[in-house]
This record gives sequence, structure tokens and C-alpha cells, in this order.
Amino acid sequence: MLRNGLIYTVDGLRSRGEALAIKGDTIVYIDEETGIEAWISSHTRVLDLQGGMVLPGFVDSHCHPSAGTIQLYEVSLVGIKEVAAYLKTMRDFLEKRPGLKVLRGMGWINGLFPPGGPRKELLDQVAPHIPALVRSEDGHSLWLNSRAMEQAGITRQTPEVPGGVIERQADGSPSGVLREKAMELAAQVAPGYALRQHIEGMRFFQEQAHALGITTVFEAGMLEWRTALQARQAMAASGDLKLRCRLALEVPSDADPVMKAAEIADLRSMLKNDLLKLNTAKLFMDGVIEGTTAYLEEPYLGMGGSQGKRLWEPLKFHRACQVLDQAGLQIHVHSVGDAATHLALDGLGHARQANGFRDSRHALTHLQQVRPEDIRRFGELGVVAVPQPYWFVVDENYQQALELLGERRARRQYPMRSFFNAGVCVASASDYPVVIPPDPLVAIHHGVMRCLQGMEQVPGGVLWPEERVSVEQMIYSFTRCGAYANFLEGEIGTLEPGKKADIVVLDRDLLSIPPQEIPEVKVRLTIFNGEEVYRSPAYEG
Repeated sequence: MLRNGLIYTVDGLRSRGEALAIKGDTIVYIDEETGIEAWISSHTRVLDLQGGMVLPGFVDSHCHPSAGTIQLYEVSLVGIKEVAAYLKTMRDFLEKRPGLKVLRGMGWINGLFPPGGPRKELLDQVAPHIPALVRSEDGHSLWLNSRAMEQAGITRQTPEVPGGVIERQADGSPSGVLREKAMELAAQVAPGYALRQHIEGMRFFQEQAHALGITTVFEAGMLEWRTALQARQAMAASGDLKLRCRLALEVPSDADPVMKAAEIADLRSMLKNDLLKLNTAKLFMDGVIEGTTAYLEEPYLGMGGSQGKRLWEPLKFHRACQVLDQAGLQIHVHSVGDAATHLALDGLGHARQANGFRDSRHALTHLQQVRPEDIRRFGELGVVAVPQPYWFVVDENYQQALELLGERRARRQYPMRSFFNAGVCVASASDYPVVIPPDPLVAIHHGVMRCLQGMEQVPGGVLWPEERVSVEQMIYSFTRCGAYANFLEGEIGTLEPGKKADIVVLDRDLLSIPPQEIPEVKVRLTIFNGEEVYRSPAYEG
């Protein structure tokens, strides 16, 4: 039982209570302190909230928990913003692992390099004798050294990959970066991770999630998905899985959508544990602005008229949407550019027209550039918007967008309030490991303030202030709407009797403090299915 705090239910009335009782894995009471006594017995555990705030457990509606394995076993460049520091970090990593056969890592920033990205010779300085493959922070580009290029068989004669880019020098030889589908050329250079490593990686991610109040995740694609899925099944069978996991399987643009729909349906029927469900097809409509592969209505600046990469032909995408929707699958589309989002909505609209209306809850994620008229179409088609509010700030990625898009487009990135105004379900997400740590409180701050902490008074420090939303809306996006986007609104997303006891306890009330202070709020306690899975060392309630 929880008492002596604010219980913010996020129900339709935004009700508030003073105490909450749990029996087993289920909430049984929320109301005033005076009524809680009937639920207390000699066996009841009573927790003093000490004036803290209780919310439904947070839902991360687009992330990649399998990257926990990457965090454990690969060099991380995340948060480093100097090329020299990249090289030192990688050298230090190798020095501690003298027998390493392949150097793998993630986290370099496109904006620190020329448009073609980093050169292989730079990575050769670090790892001259073993292959080195390092993904960019967004995961859409791969930096290789000469040895990795050699082993992958990538030469001047290697043809371009549909839907991908091989960055080249003036003489046509590969310079060291593969983007989008071209990254698959190097797939065989690095061996896959073992089942044990995937289990360790998922446990590592789960511990991070619990410490941040996250109790449900939508895994939008898995690293080495067959082994990763086995790892999740093993954890679910042993009782070690303590997150609600909803999974997606990618449908590439060169695949037969009928066969992929059947494959996903078979996997869906195989998964029997309520915590682990697969019901979603993930499709990529484009890439990312930082790699000049997002598909835009207007060309990039200084890129010879290029509008980026469209990864699906429109008619083929229409057919894929129709087939997947007819199979009863949810469709989740990566869409960064405004042209990509327009085409994605066309495809989802085609599926509805061909198959008729159903409660599909298809979703588009990232949504960096969006036509105003397309925001209205989200509401008309019942499409869920899945943004990453962590990115709603002026930082080094904004500076690169400024160079590639110009000020007009760069200032109008990541709409949010417009989606709410159009009645769209907005389910916020981190895209971990692009964001480490995937702290929802940071995202709530950025969604409300649209700037880095302390930058609200700096000229130009706020990104598109007209798109700011309220604290209540941000909480809604990480709880109730996240549950809805994952077909879980009957179980989680609000605090109500009869629902699962997925709960986060914060040390301060988000609704009564200045929003500038939200990043300083701490998670005291996380409860999953009625079980305490995280407790802050500072909390003694």
C-alpha cells in the first residue's frame, strides 16, 4: 500500500488520490487516506510516499533494448563530441582487450565530419590489424576501417546498393562509410553475439529501464533478432523478464510482404507469455537528415538537388500496407522527412480503403519534418504519432540540420502540440540507444520547454516554441497514450482499480514545480506487476 503522497491517475478525469492499495499484481484501491484503512492487515506492507508523486509506469513506445548487448560489449562514443576523443576512447578500449578480433562500437556524430562522413584512414590509426565497424549515433551509418572494407569485399567496383549509400572518394573508391541498406554489405565481418550475451544485454537494459520508471517497451527491431527473441523467451520462461515487451519484425523493401506477414503471424502464435508479444511489422520509409538520407519535399542544401532516399516505391509500399493490414498486423513506419511521411500516410490510407476500417493503431515514428496538412491526416486515419521529445532541442544535431536544411526548415523540426491539437494519439519514445540513458523525465522537460536545461532565455535556444506542450500532455504521452499505442490500455497506462500495478514513484510533484526543474526529479521506486523492481538508495519509505 502507498500513502501520504499524490496519486495522479492519468484517467479521463485526471483524478487524484492520496493513497493506493495493491493486491498481488493488481491495483484494488485509489482514493482518500481515510478509506485505505480497510485494506490494511497485519500482512500489509505500507510505503510512505513522503509527499512524492505516483504515476503509471512509463511506456517507451519506440526503442531497441537489444542494444543493451552493444552497451556491454562494444566501445561507446555516445556523449563524446570531439574526433580526437573518439580515437582515444577506441584506443583505450582496445588496450584493455588485447585479444579482440573485431572492434565494434556506436555513437559517432555525423556533424563532426564532412558530408561524406569519417574516413577509413582515421579508423586505421586506431585498429590497423583487425576489422573495425562503428555505427553512428542514429544507427543509420557505419564507419569501417580498411581491414573491414577488405573483408567485406567492398571496392571501387562495388555497385551502389538500392536504398543505401557507399560514400566514395573522388576516384570512386569507398571512403569508409556505408549508409542505410549499404550497411548490410559488412554484415558478415563481425560474428553474432551468443544467446548468453543477448540475455545479459537485456538484463542490463531492464535494470536501466526500472531505474528510470519504465515498465513497458515497444522494441522497434532487434539486433540479431532470432537470438534476441530467444533471449527474451528464456527470460520470460524463467521469470527474469520484468518488462512488458511488445516487439516488431522488420519488413524490408525488397521482401515479399505476403511471406513476411506469414512469418510474423507464425511468431505471434508461438509467443504464449503475456509479457512478450509480437504483432507489428516495422518498415523504413527513409533514413535520417544527418546522413542526408531522410526523404524531403525540398532538396538538401549543397547536395546537388538531392531529396534524400526513398526506401519504398509508392505502389509497392501500398501493397505491403494492404497485405500486412489484412493479416491483422500493426504497421510501424520509420519516417523522418516530410515527403516520407506523406507517402507513408498514403500507404496506410490505401490499406484502410482496400481492407475497410479496423482498430489497427498503425504508427509513424520520428517525424522530424511534417507537412501541416499531413498532421490532420494522422487524426483522420487514426495513425499514432511516435516522436522522440529528447531531440526537441538546439544542439549539435540542430546545427547540422541548419546547414543541410536552412533556417526556415531547421527551426520547424519535430511538431508536437499540433498533433495534440489535431486529436492524434501521441506516444513518446526514446529510440534507445540513440538516447542513453532513455530518461522519460528529460523527455518530458524537453517536450514542455523545447530546449536544453538552462537555455530558455538564450536567444535562439528554444526550438519552435509554438510547439511546446503541457506537463500533463507529456505525462499522458508516456503513460496512457503509450499503453493505447501498444493495445494495453485495458491493463496499464492509468492508475485504476483492476489494472496492473505498474507504478513509478517520483520524489517531487511534476505538476507543482517549475518545468525547468523536471530533469532534477528522481525516481524513488518502480513497481512492476505489483513487485518492487527498483528502489533509490536515498528512499527509505
